[in-house]
Amino acid sequence: MAGTSKGEHRIGLLNGIAAYGMWGLVPLFWPLLKPAGAMEILAHRMVWSLVFVAVALVFVRRWAWAGELLRQPRRLALIAVAAAVITVNWGVYIWAVNSGHVVEASLGYFINPLMTIGLGVLLLKERLRPAQWAAVGVGFAAVVVLTVGYGRPPWISLCLAVSFATYGLVKKKVGLGGVESLAAETAIQFLPALAYLIWLSTRGDLTFATEGAAHATLLASTGIVTALPLVCFGAAAIRVPLSTLGLLQYLAPVFQFLLGILYFHEAMPPERWAGFALVWLALILLTWDAMRSARRARVVAMSRRTDPAAAAVDAVDV
Repeated sequence: MAGTSKGEHRIGLLNGIAAYGMWGLVPLFWPLLKPAGAMEILAHRMVWSLVFVAVALVFVRRWAWAGELLRQPRRLALIAVAAAVITVNWGVYIWAVNSGHVVEASLGYFINPLMTIGLGVLLLKERLRPAQWAAVGVGFAAVVVLTVGYGRPPWISLCLAVSFATYGLVKKKVGLGGVESLAAETAIQFLPALAYLIWLSTRGDLTFATEGAAHATLLASTGIVTALPLVCFGAAAIRVPLSTLGLLQYLAPVFQFLLGILYFHEAMPPERWAGFALVWLALILLTWDAMRSARRARVVAMSRRTDPAAAAVDAVDV
């Protein structure tokens, strides 16, 4: 049994690394789709993601959730909100990468945990521990420094962070699995995206039909590029602790940041380094606090099994 557990954990870890690794390396993919513009790429991503996910669901015969979802208007409305928010996130990210802003895009996903905490305080009235308040304060200082460095607010980063944090919050309320949620979201996106592609075709601006078979194949593969990391993430989420996934999530922006500097040769003047250093300090504070909190929770759980009275005291201390 122990061997099986270790094997499952190893499979989960590999899937988690694969998921975040693919998300981290995806900036290499979007430039391959030129001369298609960001809006056309986005529309293809919506259309082909639904096709790919629908085929996957047919293969595994997982359709029961769809009937239940159609009978729940509130969850459908939340799915529509999630679809709208992730559309903004995808569109800004594709445009940012293909416009030479990979480093600024990576910053958005570094800021995302801080933005998630901020939304929790504002919308869910969550109470923060001192270390979390410190991390949020350092993150705010980082945005100020980067605003000075860029000569403007880092709006790409902020838009990506806000949209993805909002997306995560809505998905938490919906409570669907990754593949099922993507299927429902892209089903909502499908008709507007298809209509946009048809409109481009009537104008003679659709590159899918004019740039050759290789280009059309790459555009169609946006569905795989979108869905495959989610499948790997789903396999990881059921096999490894959330604390491990929380650490793995930093792989994606680290890869994106390194690609921006080393591959795309984007400029990093001293004030940007200072801003990023503050963001990384905030994330170190968050990670340390999360690990300390998880350790205390384990102590409380062990105490509850051995001494219920002591567990009650420990729970108050936590």
